[in-house]
Amino acid sequence: MTSCFTGFDAATKSGKPPEVLEESPSGWGVPPGPGANSVKKRSWGFLLTGVVGGTLVAVYAVATPFLTPALRKICLPFVPATTKQIENVVKMLHCRRGPLVDIGSGDGRVVIAAAKEGFTAVGYELNPWLVWYSRYRARREGVQDSAKFYISDLWKVTFSQYTNVVVFGVPQMMPRLEEKLELELKDDARVIACRFPFPRWTPDHVTGEGVDTVWAYDLRTLRGRRP
Repeated sequence: MTSCFTGFDAATKSGKPPEVLEESPSGWGVPPGPGANSVKKRSWGFLLTGVVGGTLVAVYAVATPFLTPALRKICLPFVPATTKQIENVVKMLHCRRGPLVDIGSGDGRVVIAAAKEGFTAVGYELNPWLVWYSRYRARREGVQDSAKFYISDLWKVTFSQYTNVVVFGVPQMMPRLEEKLELELKDDARVIACRFPFPRWTPDHVTGEGVDTVWAYDLRTLRGRRP
């Protein structure tokens, strides 16, 4: 009688294990060879490269707006205003009218506070992420119609239309900004400096102490002191 497992019997008699066929999606076939493993390794390599590359692009996109200002000649870093600083700014705006601008508005808290006091307030900020966050905060606080934020370099903006100007500056920028504002602002304008005063101007009002100190300068008074 002839067996249907002649190949199996022959392999058994020779002492070699029979060849086991693995099932593939299309039926029975031979086991994957070294080439298949190489293809898998290449696939994992491409996947890993894509993940790492995508992560680096995302980090670059997020970090660039924060790092770019630091590469400029005059760096204006983002340092959130304290609650007391905001209170002092609002105090200096008492009985004031007209549009307000915050130069380097950061996360928008000064502009939002001014909008709540009835001002039409605008913030200029170089960092787009902070501008988008400021717009979100304004909407959340319900003042999105009177608090606006724009992505812009302060040196490229003309401030002549504002009667109230708030500045959270650094010492390196104050002399140049002093000249720019004096050239552009009208006589009824008031400039409010936080953290650092202007080097040549004499303030009309000062409130707070330490890092919360706020200086107010009235342009009409400043120009009246000039010979």
